[in-house]
Parts: sequence; C-alpha cells; structure tokens
Amino acid sequence: MVAILPIPGSLQAIAAAADVRFDGLRPWDLRVHDPNLFADLLRRGSLALGEGYVAGRWDCHQLDELISRLLQARANRPLSRRAWAAMAWERLLDRVSNPQSLMRSFRVGRQHYDIDHRVYRATLDPRLVYSCGYWHGVDSLEEAQLQKLERICRKLQLQPGQRLLDVGCGWGALAAHAAEHHGVQVTGITVSAAQYLWIRERYGHLPIQVELCDYRSLPGLLTQRYERIASVGMFEHVGPRNHAAFFRCMAELMDADGLLLLHTIGHGARVGGTDPWIDAYVFPGGRLPSAPELCVSSVPHLRLEDWENFGGDYVRTLLAWWQNFAGNWPHLESELGDSFYRFWRYYLLSCAGYFRSGQGQLWQLVMSRPDSPPVYRSVRPQLCV
Repeated sequence: MVAILPIPGSLQAIAAAADVRFDGLRPWDLRVHDPNLFADLLRRGSLALGEGYVAGRWDCHQLDELISRLLQARANRPLSRRAWAAMAWERLLDRVSNPQSLMRSFRVGRQHYDIDHRVYRATLDPRLVYSCGYWHGVDSLEEAQLQKLERICRKLQLQPGQRLLDVGCGWGALAAHAAEHHGVQVTGITVSAAQYLWIRERYGHLPIQVELCDYRSLPGLLTQRYERIASVGMFEHVGPRNHAAFFRCMAELMDADGLLLLHTIGHGARVGGTDPWIDAYVFPGGRLPSAPELCVSSVPHLRLEDWENFGGDYVRTLLAWWQNFAGNWPHLESELGDSFYRFWRYYLLSCAGYFRSGQGQLWQLVMSRPDSPPVYRSVRPQLCV
C-alpha cells in the first residue's frame, strides 16, 4: 500500500481557490496515484503536471474543466523560489537568444507535424484543417472548418486570377478551397516534410505551388508580389524577437493594394507566454503573442484594418478533435500504446481548458499596406457555408 504524504499548503490553497479537490469525486477533481507528485508540482509546476498525467501518476475525468479552473485560479504561476528562478531564466534566454531562429525553424515540423499521419486523420475533419473552426450557426466540425475557410476568403476579398500566398499552409485546406471556389493561384509554404508531400500528392490538379521553407527565405525565393497573403496557425511559431521581421517580410511580399489575414492564438496577458509542457513536448519554441506585442511589431510595416476574437470556438474545436480521436483509438491502440493516448488527451484537453479559462484567445487580424487607400470593410458574422 502506498504511503499517503501530506499535501503542501500552497497546493491546497490553489486547489481550494479553483474549487478542485485531490481524490475528490467530482468530474474535474484529481485522482492522485503517486503521492510524490505533490513535491514535483512544487518544483516544476505545469511541466510536472503534464508529465505526471502522461506517466499515469494522476487522472481526471473532465480534464479540460480541471485545467480551466486551475488557470482561472492562476495556478500556472511559479510555486517555489526554484520555479520563479527557472521562469526568469527562460524569459532572459528569450531576450538574449532566439529560440525561433532560422536554423531551428524546422524542428517543430519534425517533432509535431511529421508524426504518424494516421493520428491527424483520426483527429481532424476530412480536409485536415488543424486550426480553430468558426462555429457560427453550425453543429459539426466539418461545417465549422468549412465556414472558417470561407470566412478567411471573404475577409481577403479574393477575386479570380489573384495570387494568394499561404504562409504556413498546413495540409493545404485553405489553399485548395481558395483555388477551387475563388479561382486564385496559390503558393503555400510549410516547415513540415509530411505536409509538403501531402499537398503535392493530393492537390496536384489545382493551381497550387508548395515550398518546403521558412518564411524568412521567401524574399530570396519568390520573384513576385501577392495581392493576398494568409497565415493561419503559424504565427505562434514566429516568436517575439522575430515579430517585426515577419511583418516586414509580409509587407515586402504584398502588392500595393494587398491584404494580409493573420489567424493566430493569442495570450490574454500583457506579455505572451507558452506552457512549459506544450513547449517541451508539442510545439518546441512556440510563443503565443499578446495584443500589445502584435501592435508594436506590426505598426511600422502594416495598417490594422480588422481584429476579431473567437477564442471560445477553440473549446468546441478541441473537444471535437478529442472525440474524433477517442472514437478512432481502437484502430491505433495496438501500435501507438497507452502513453501516446494519454499524451494526446492531455494535449487536446488541456488546450481546451486554456481557452475555456479565457487566458487563451483566437484572433483574426486583417492588415494592409499603410500607403494603400483605406477601403477595407469588416465581414460581419454570418453563415459562409
């Protein structure tokens, strides 16, 4: 029988503030299997929480609600002097080094996007859209993603014959939708070899060119400007030291009357951040921007035309992804194993909790060149399917 260790007072206080109980009976309570977890939580915070879940040291039935409650109670702040020092050191490294340098930019592709493709087919909608859906008046993930794609195209005011640059094109859903339904020519870039090959094989019949490269290579690679640019779910990998360079690059590639749509997760605090577990195991080098960071870095290069927040829709999107994956798990279990199941569950549901807490937001910004005439009109929420 495992000896029961006392729960540190600081953890008890945070749990009480979040209305969470250790070994309670409610769906969002933690059921602790290893009492040594408590000391680890004090030392390493959310990193220990994620690693502990994947290792089976604790369980929770309604994981997304647990994370939401903990974040609303500010449980993600450091709980010891050692944890404070580690956070301060990481922030200092972000200032003096560049975790998102050009040499490191392909790491996230290899670690996250190039995993067994069956995982994404089991998780996502048929188009493999790996970003937040737009759940306005629709009930299914497929409809929400289609509506999001069409909404982006309408915000960009796409016209037949235009050239669209898709920066961080994923598995090509936006490029294909824009080419098929709006008659544009698309150039997409990705740092994932798996996504690059998928687009070439699946969408070879459409006017889509795909390049395996980082956005910083575009000025030397491309010889033309684009009437429209979209970047969906990629800016989170740019990093604050490179924000200004990103917007400068987009401005250089944009036609005089062009438009840029930026779709990105945002952090509600004044300074953006990334959960240490997500940084270590899911998106290495990822940094979520804050609203002030976006404004300061973009204003010298582009003019803000529109800013929409629909972060609440990411809760429904992530829960739908998890339901898809859980339903398809019997076909993957024998090869991927329980550890991956727990990893993927913690990743999706902890992110759902992040957005449910209000700390996580989802922004779509539309920008133009500051020397172009101010003629843009916002697209009202409406059914776009």
